[in-house]
Amino acid sequence: MATSRNATALHPLHRLWRLFPAQERRRMLTRATSVLAPRPDAVAPPALGGLAVAGELSRASGLGEVARLMLRGLERLGVPSWALDVGTAVRGGRAAPVLPRGAPLLLHVNAPFLPLALLRMSRSALRGRRVIGYWAWELPVAPPDWRAGAPFVHEAWVLSHFTAGAVEPLLPGRVRVVTPPVAVAPPEPSALDRAAFGLPEDAVVVLVSFSLASSLERKNPLQAIAAFRAAFGAQADRVLVLKVGNPGDFPADFERLRAAIADAPNIRLETRILPPRDSHALTRAADIVLSLHRSEGFGLIPAEAMLLGKPVIATGWSGNMDFMDHDTGALIGYRLVPARDPRGVFEAPGAMWAEPDQQEAVAALRRLADDAGTRAALGDRARQAAVARLGPESLASALRSIGLLAP
Repeated sequence: MATSRNATALHPLHRLWRLFPAQERRRMLTRATSVLAPRPDAVAPPALGGLAVAGELSRASGLGEVARLMLRGLERLGVPSWALDVGTAVRGGRAAPVLPRGAPLLLHVNAPFLPLALLRMSRSALRGRRVIGYWAWELPVAPPDWRAGAPFVHEAWVLSHFTAGAVEPLLPGRVRVVTPPVAVAPPEPSALDRAAFGLPEDAVVVLVSFSLASSLERKNPLQAIAAFRAAFGAQADRVLVLKVGNPGDFPADFERLRAAIADAPNIRLETRILPPRDSHALTRAADIVLSLHRSEGFGLIPAEAMLLGKPVIATGWSGNMDFMDHDTGALIGYRLVPARDPRGVFEAPGAMWAEPDQQEAVAALRRLADDAGTRAALGDRARQAAVARLGPESLASALRSIGLLAP
C-alpha cells in the first residue's frame, strides 16, 4: 500500500520529468550537472600518499567490480587506499571518508555521470587533488555526451586498448590503459558441485553468463543459443546453462530468451542471484565458457573463466583481445556491422560492432565438446596466460607514472 501511495504522490515536476524518453532525460541530466559540478584544478597537482578509489562499491556491476579489484591491487602493491562508495549514477552511496591532502581521486564513474558524482563532493575536497576517471565503454566510438566528463578529470584510465581508442579523442595524450588486476584476487569457488546446480555429471556443460542490464544485443546470447542448438540439437549429454542476471528488470528481453530456448530439454536457465563464490562454482562446474559477444570493453567473465582453467570460446574482437589470443582461447571470426541497440544505450555515431561467424562457433563447440584432452590443454594455457597478463603490473605502471610508486 505504501508503494502505491508514493507512486501517486510524485511531485508534478517529477511526473513531468518521467514523461521524457530515458535518453533525453540522461542528456538533460548530463548538461545540467556539467554546469553545476565543481571542477578540479586546471593543472594536475602532485600525487601524494596513496589513492582514493570511488565507485559503485556496494553494487554488483562491472564498474563496481573493477573498483573493488583496484582496491585489492593497491593492497597487493602496498599503496595506501581509501574507498568511497558513490552509489549508482542516480543514487548516492555511503558517506565518504576524510581523504588525506593530495591523495589522487580515481573515479570509477563513466564520463556522462562523472559531474553528478562530483556534485556529491565539496569543492574544497577537490582542491589540490589530481582527479582521474576510470572509464569503461564497449564500442570503438564514444557517444557525444561523454565529452561532458572530459573537463572534470586530469587524465583517464581505461579497461583496455579497445576502450582507449574510443576515449583518446576526448583527452588526447591523457589516456592510459590500466588492466583490471583480476589475477590479484582470482575467483574462489564455493564447495557447490554439479549436483547442487542440478547438472548431470556425465554431460559436457557449456556456460553462457551475462546480465540483461548489459544489453541483450551486445551480449548476444540468442546467437549462443542458436549455435548450441545447431551443434548438438537435443543431445542429453550436451547441456547449455544460461546464467542470466537482472531478468525481472527487462521482461521483454527475458521472454525473447525463453522463446529462443523453446522446448529444448538440454538448455537450463539459472536466474538466481548467487553469491560471487557460488557463481564461480558454477563456472568451475562447466566444461566450456561461451561468449559470442558483439563487443566488450574488457570481458570479465572470460577473464575469470580463464583463471579457473576453463576453455573459452569467444568472439575475437574488442576488449577481450588484450588477454586472449588463438593459443589461449577458441576465437571466433566476425564481420563488423553498424551497432544497433534497441535500448539506445550502446550506440554512437558511426560505431560498429561484431557479428560472430555462426559456422565457426558451431564447429568450435563440437570440437571442444568431443575432445576432453583438447579442452584440458586449452584451459591450462588459458590459465597461465591470464595469470601472466592480468596481474598488478599495469596498475603499478600507472601508479609510477603519477609518482605513487618508485620507478
